[in-house]
Amino acid sequence: MSKPLMAKATAVWLVDNTTLTFRQVADFCGMHELEVQGIADGDVATGVKGFDPVANNQLDAIEIEKGQKDPFYKLKLKFNAAAVGEDKRRGPRYTPLSKRQDRPNAILWLVKFHPELSDGAIGKLVGTTKPTIQSIRERTHWNIQNMQAIDPVALGLCRQSELDAAVQAAVRKKAAEGGVMSDDERRKLVSTEQSLGMAPEPKMPGSLAGLEAFTKVEKEENPADYSDADSFFNLPHGDDDDEEEDDN
Repeated sequence: MSKPLMAKATAVWLVDNTTLTFRQVADFCGMHELEVQGIADGDVATGVKGFDPVANNQLDAIEIEKGQKDPFYKLKLKFNAAAVGEDKRRGPRYTPLSKRQDRPNAILWLVKFHPELSDGAIGKLVGTTKPTIQSIRERTHWNIQNMQAIDPVALGLCRQSELDAAVQAAVRKKAAEGGVMSDDERRKLVSTEQSLGMAPEPKMPGSLAGLEAFTKVEKEENPADYSDADSFFNLPHGDDDDEEEDDN
């Protein structure tokens, strides 16, 4: 295997008991560096008990010492013959019971901020079914009023690298199909370099100068004399005087 058993619990133990960098822990446990930082901040893997990789014969103590002395050193996993081939197993993603109640919030976040992702891609990321995703898309889910959009990475339902890979795959698929993307989708899907190279979008005049220019154009197109209040409201003073004389 390329990563230890109980990788997240192992990362929790390494963060709590060593001075290894986030990148070293992430590389050893097969996680994203931001996930490890989330563990250190208490936002990810809350309540997960640390799993000692040294005591469980997955890592030599000398490896930790080398890593603490050299921040660029990569920890080496001990060879375990019984674990050969385990990483090739395929099947539905298992979600712990404590995390299953958070899946609707994660689905809502993905639907809101990554509409380019298909139902199948979202299902693989957070381990859910297409009917559930569809009900959240259509806002017919029984608990939709109480949901909050929360990043699935922050909830520990998937890794940042998995989310990035799914988004990139959606980009390639949409580009191959020649689909037309909206402005919001294009900002999310293009790279930073491409985004910086885009022409600025036209904006409505937001400053006082812009409003004055807009007003000037309106006056030139529709000239009118509103120099006094009477002409502005077009009050019929003459007719009123005639009516008063008739009443007398």
